[in-house]
This record gives sequence, C-alpha cells and structure tokens, in this order.
Amino acid sequence: MIKNRRLPVQLPLPIAAPLDARPTEGSSHKPVDVFLGAIVVALVGFGVVMVYSASAVQATLHYHDPQFFLKRQAAYAVVALLLFFIVGAIDYHRLYKLTYPVLGGVGVLLLMCVAGLGHTGGGATRWLSVGPVHVQPAEMAKLALVSWLAYSLAKKAEKVKTFTVGFLPHLIVAGIFMFLCMKQPDFGSAVVLLLLTFTMLFVAGAKVGYILGASIFGGVFGAISIMSKQYRYERYLAWMNMDQHRADLAYQPFQSVMSFGSGGTWGTGVGKGLQTLYLPEAHNDFIAAIIGEELGFVGILALCVVYLALVARGVRAAFRAPDDYGAYLAFGISTMFGAQALVNLSVALAILPTKGLTLPFLSFGGSSLLVNAAAAGVLLNVSRQGAPSPRLESETPTPEPPEATESDLVAALGAEGGAE
Repeated sequence: MIKNRRLPVQLPLPIAAPLDARPTEGSSHKPVDVFLGAIVVALVGFGVVMVYSASAVQATLHYHDPQFFLKRQAAYAVVALLLFFIVGAIDYHRLYKLTYPVLGGVGVLLLMCVAGLGHTGGGATRWLSVGPVHVQPAEMAKLALVSWLAYSLAKKAEKVKTFTVGFLPHLIVAGIFMFLCMKQPDFGSAVVLLLLTFTMLFVAGAKVGYILGASIFGGVFGAISIMSKQYRYERYLAWMNMDQHRADLAYQPFQSVMSFGSGGTWGTGVGKGLQTLYLPEAHNDFIAAIIGEELGFVGILALCVVYLALVARGVRAAFRAPDDYGAYLAFGISTMFGAQALVNLSVALAILPTKGLTLPFLSFGGSSLLVNAAAAGVLLNVSRQGAPSPRLESETPTPEPPEATESDLVAALGAEGGAE
C-alpha cells in the first residue's frame, strides 16, 4: 500500500491535517519529468493527425470542409498543451482548498444535464451548451472524484480501514456521481468512476472484504441496469451475436473489428484507410479502429506501450511523492488514464459492448482533451515534487566533526604529560 511506503526524508509534510499543508519550498527548482511531458505532447500531437485522417470524409460530406474537425481539434490541442504546462507549474498542494468547490460544481453540472438543461446527442444528454462550446461534465467528474478521494483518504489516514468512516462515505459520493452519469445515460463513465473508487480505496489500505462485497453488489446492479433498459439489453444481445446483427445494432463494433483486420501487420498508411467510409463516429470513440487499419498491429502495439509508459510513469510519481495526498492523486490519475484506454480499446476490439468512452488524448472533443491535459499537468507536478533537487544536493553542508568526550580529553592530557 502507498501509505506504508518509505517517503523521502527531505520533504516531510503534515498529512494528518491536509488543510494546513503549504506548497513545498524550492519545488520550482526541481527538474521536470521530461519523459512524462514528452509522452503527453506526443499523444496530443498524434491525436490531431489521426482525428484529421479519421474525419476528413465525414467532414466533407456533412460540412463541405475536409478540415472541419482538424481545425477544432488543433485549437483544442493548443489550449490543452498550454493548460498542461500551466497546471504542471502550479504546486498541487494548492488544490486542497479547491477540492470541495470543484466536487460540488461538477455535481451541479451533472445535475443540470439530468434536469434536462443539457444538449442531447446520440440519445444521451451528456453536454451543456455554453455558446458554441459543448461541455461534458462526466469527463470533469472523473478528475473531481480523484481529487476528492485523494484529499479524503490522506486526511483519514488509518481510519480508511473502518467501514463507516473510511469506506462508506467514499462509496456514497462515488455512487451519487455514478447515478447522475447513469441518468444521462452514460454507463461507461459510471463504470470508470467505480473502478477509480475501488482502486484508490485498495491502494489506501481499505479492507479487501469491503471492496469485494461492494464489487459484487456493483456487478449485480450493473446487470440489473442492463436488463432493465431495453436498448441496453438489445445492444448486449447484439454484441453477443455480432454476425446476426452486423447490419443493425452491431454495425459499429463489427465495422471496427473489420478495421483492425484490414490493417494487418503494418497497416495501410496514414490517410489511406477505407473504413472511414463505413465506420460511424470514427474520429470519436472508435478512433483506435482507424489507427489499427492505417498503422496495423504494430501501430496499436506501440500505442499500448505508450499508454503503459504513461501509467508506469504516473505510478512512479506516486511512490516518489512527498506525501500521501500527492501519492493518491498520482495513482488516481494514472488509473484514470489506464482504465479509459483499456476500456476504449476493448470496445473497439469488440471485447466489451459499446460504452461511449473516449481514448485519452486521441479522440475528438474539447472536454475530454482539456480534462486529461489538466490531469496530466497535476501528475507532472507531483512527479516534480518527488524529484531530488539539484540545489538542495549542492547546498548540503559539510558535516561537522564530533564533539570531544571526557575520555578523549583525559587521554589527550595523559599523552601530553608523558611527552614532558
């Protein structure tokens, strides 16, 4: 568990009272995790290229401009990179006082979607219209929940092992957010929120029995949710029998699998894929299928390695964090990236039914990209806080010689008398 790890002795912080914690002195002089930053920048840039490749046909047909989605994604990418570096330069301890305002604000936005004030698309009300911009509160909910869980788990310390104090309150808050996501409906985001909660509770040291019991309950609730809604149950049956429904309900996952198969080992080349003519929403949730067609098995394997490196770098930052709050933040954000990538790729490969989750940093959309960029910025700052400071190492004082003891003085006087 992260709570039992050996923390760096140079930067002790009072984790028992998070509100009293102050930004770490000298953090601006610590080196930046260049490898982590390079991964994020590379993913954002690669996402712009693949969005253009996957959307050019659809943009030409619907908007008479093959660069329609490219222009928007490029603008989102510029803002996302600026946000990434700005957040990465801000000490993550400053998020303490923003925990509850952010959690409450995101909850209100989710409630507004459920109340009918949101923008409906694809049979779901998941967006709020702010002029020409559509905001997706479910994307914000993931980062807001991670931030609150990190705050609460670090504050409760050993009490997290109890049911009423350490387990139940976290499950209730996560359950409220999941319920609001389900009402939109957004089953995929609800699943990710549950995975984040259980993973962070496990890392914090919650009893495994509580987590297993809640997991069983969550599985039963998920099955009931699927069976209780006809469209979900029909989609599940279509996924189970894709050959029989490849022309209707299973058309999208079937075409996605065809994309992977068409790519072979090395792919057809960027911009040369043909599945963009047949695969709906290729630039959104199923952009991995276009990557599989145009870059082949090797391209998908390389993409998986990059996501694995991103998660590994985040876990490394968690273990090197100067306090439990930073460790939980880093681990939660890493889990968020890994869980979303894993679920999205599984859906694109038809291993899981269609969930409507974006591929982090790659799928088209401003809300997902900006939230992920902000989360990566927090992760970058946590990794920076845990890095050794060159200034501190160079300014390490030379140890003073030990003070003379009484026996040393007696021995010295005896030696002086013998010389006389």
